[in-house]
Amino acid sequence: MRLFRRFFVPLLIIGSAFSASAQAPTDATRLLRFPTTNGPQIVFSYAGQLYTVGRDGGTARRLTSGPGYSSFPRFSANGTQLAFTSHYEGNTEVYVMPGDGGAPKRLTTTATLSRDDISDRMGPNNIVMTWQNTKPVVVFRSRMKSYNAFIGQLFTVGLDAELPQQLPIPRGGFASFSPDDSKMAFNRVFREFRTWKHYRGGMADDVWIHDFKSGATENLTNNEGQDICPMWGPDNRVYYISDRDGRMNLYFTDLATKETKQLTTFKDWDIKFPSIGKEAIVFEQAGQIWRYDLASGQAAAVPISIKEDFASGRAALVDAGKHVQSVAPGPDGKRAIAVARGELFSVPGKEGTARNLTRTSNAHERDAVWSPDGKWIAYNSDVTGENELYIRSQDGTGEPQQITSGADTYYYRPIWSPDSTKLLWSDRLQRLRYVDVANKAVTLVDQDKWGEIRSYSWSPDSQWIAWERPEENSLPKVFLFSTRDKKPVAVTDDWYASGDPVFSDDGKYLLLASSRDFKPTFSQGDFANVYRDMSRVYMVTLSKDTPSPLEPRSDEVGKDDKKDAAAGGASPSPGSSPDKKASPAKDDKDKKPDEPKAPVLVKIDLDGIQNRLVALNIPPGDYGDLRMVGDRIFYLRRTLADDRGTDDENPDSRKSHLCSYSLEDRKETVLGQVNSYQITTDGKKMLVKVDKDHAIVDLPKEKLELKDEKAGKDFNLKLDGLDMHLDRRAEWAQIYNEAWRHMRDFFYAPNMHGVDWKAQRDKYAALLPFVNHRNDVTYLISELISELNVGHAYTAGGERPETPRVKTGLLGAEFSRDPASRAYRIDRILPGENWDDRTRSPLTAIGVNVKAGDYILA
Repeated sequence: MRLFRRFFVPLLIIGSAFSASAQAPTDATRLLRFPTTNGPQIVFSYAGQLYTVGRDGGTARRLTSGPGYSSFPRFSANGTQLAFTSHYEGNTEVYVMPGDGGAPKRLTTTATLSRDDISDRMGPNNIVMTWQNTKPVVVFRSRMKSYNAFIGQLFTVGLDAELPQQLPIPRGGFASFSPDDSKMAFNRVFREFRTWKHYRGGMADDVWIHDFKSGATENLTNNEGQDICPMWGPDNRVYYISDRDGRMNLYFTDLATKETKQLTTFKDWDIKFPSIGKEAIVFEQAGQIWRYDLASGQAAAVPISIKEDFASGRAALVDAGKHVQSVAPGPDGKRAIAVARGELFSVPGKEGTARNLTRTSNAHERDAVWSPDGKWIAYNSDVTGENELYIRSQDGTGEPQQITSGADTYYYRPIWSPDSTKLLWSDRLQRLRYVDVANKAVTLVDQDKWGEIRSYSWSPDSQWIAWERPEENSLPKVFLFSTRDKKPVAVTDDWYASGDPVFSDDGKYLLLASSRDFKPTFSQGDFANVYRDMSRVYMVTLSKDTPSPLEPRSDEVGKDDKKDAAAGGASPSPGSSPDKKASPAKDDKDKKPDEPKAPVLVKIDLDGIQNRLVALNIPPGDYGDLRMVGDRIFYLRRTLADDRGTDDENPDSRKSHLCSYSLEDRKETVLGQVNSYQITTDGKKMLVKVDKDHAIVDLPKEKLELKDEKAGKDFNLKLDGLDMHLDRRAEWAQIYNEAWRHMRDFFYAPNMHGVDWKAQRDKYAALLPFVNHRNDVTYLISELISELNVGHAYTAGGERPETPRVKTGLLGAEFSRDPASRAYRIDRILPGENWDDRTRSPLTAIGVNVKAGDYILA
């Protein structure tokens, strides 16, 4: 843990600007968030729980212990009650408890939302904003009536937990009331969870004043930057934070004179989530809680320490099988190598136990692949802080060998040469290279100008490389590269998009997918032609001497006999039956084992190769993942008819048709729907992924079956129970650093918008030792990315304590509570489209017979 030296901050007179970079005491806790104060007491959130401490700091005491994430505490006007946002029962709701702690009471009950999380860029639902001053009413921002996750409204709810009432403004965010509640300072937009600092644009917020008596609304700040978190203070002033000088600092505007003053001048870290209370404003800055005294104009960091066990940050034995990233088969399919939660596991196909080969919580291993000779596992790892290629023994013995060095960018999947001596891989710098695993010599195959190289393969004799190269005209071409001559040669022309090249196992053909079918479809959305299902699978004869695999056939007398004779068999005698099979050997034990296959020697005649292209007689579609074994060509096909609206919601739902085409029969067989497939090196087994299941089966000839119910066989790999010892803090640091590298490697502007990216990494990394909740890792990454001042660069997710969400249905109506009978009255019924279950209005369904004005009695 980094140690911080404490020093005194000069006190400035009221009205003067304040600037400091106060450092916390050595035992102080940081990453303290969402503070609020009632004068003598400060409440804040840390690691998803609420804590209280005196105004001068000290050791904080915990107030909550629920499984959810508690945030946005706000003291009532009299300082005795504390409202906050949490999910004790699963959904994100508004709760209230005594200011010094106690049992929380739930005030709201709303339907679940798809975008409702503290780590999501839309932020959680039902965020407590403030209290009214003249009565015990909580004001919160909710999206309960919003059609758009970005838009929310302000609602009030009393301590009796009655139906929330919307304030008379169409949208709202942070808010604060005048002492008599006749006016409200508020923001219209709420974008504080979006990872975008220094924003200047149409969604930049101002502070507005709404008069509830006249209904008038006035723009108080009208500034191009962000003016947010208004707080109605004494002396007719509205305080807020603004980034008009580059960093979020504290300001106030006098409502009478419209004079604006800057109160702090922080240069390094933003002020975040300020809250006003009796005598002071508290806010978070650099992970600390600060207190700005309204009377003196003095600000100082509050030294706070938390001394607890924090089980959420402790190491533990976890099941990595819940987070399987990839699975690749061994050369004979007896085992597979699975990447799960950044670890490598050797998994048995049928019998045996799984083996964790890496045991590195501090590193992300990925893209693991088995060598064809079965001895080694190659993979990417960032254990050095950068992506490098490694190999290690398949049985987990010995130490891993680092094969590459000096990496400064993101590496894509490596593939072994068939002789297990080289690794071929591409990277973010648009290079395709291979490395000799023995001497670690690296050879550049290509560095493309127009895009990343993502599809590449070896010839069966390890002497040739085929790859798909992006081109300026957006029509990729297929190239060949000889490891002897080291010269790239185009296989396809400039007129058609071609890619996914792969050699046949016998080395006679190069298979590829190419878009050569013109099949426009009219789009009702764009009112123009769109082009789908334009490709087929093609075969290139590599040698001039190789006949076309699809040449015309003609039945001739004696033709088959000549083939048999050429193959070493005797021609049948005139009196023999050609259909009679040879007698089997007297004793199968006398059968000789299969002789090893002769080495394949690939012969390629480059002259005229672009003309030696033939298409399989299959329907046009979107083709990929080609492989040829014997006379059978395997591929995945997806067409326009396969598209479904749910595909983008869940990657496991996006499937393709696994097909095989027999050159002998000139016939296609649809084997089933899968997410992906891989054929083993020996060509006898296939690993398929269907939804979240992986299975190793015999190379299928008919419909794919993952289970044999009659035989009681289940071919699915057992990927649950992949136990690993997880050092959470090491994993969190790795996640943070990998996120930093992702932005470095993939950001569109090489100069990172002028940001010193390494300095920003180190700045926020100083808070990593204080992380005790996965959401706070996401928060640090979000703050880091925000420094780039760019839109649509978000982060979310991660494994954290979860509370099961309770799905709450809606009746498609607005209600009110009758003050006399206390019954719920239907004020308005929303129309729907009852022919669609997703948009139906339940109260308008056939036979319900309900109308506005009716009461719900039970």
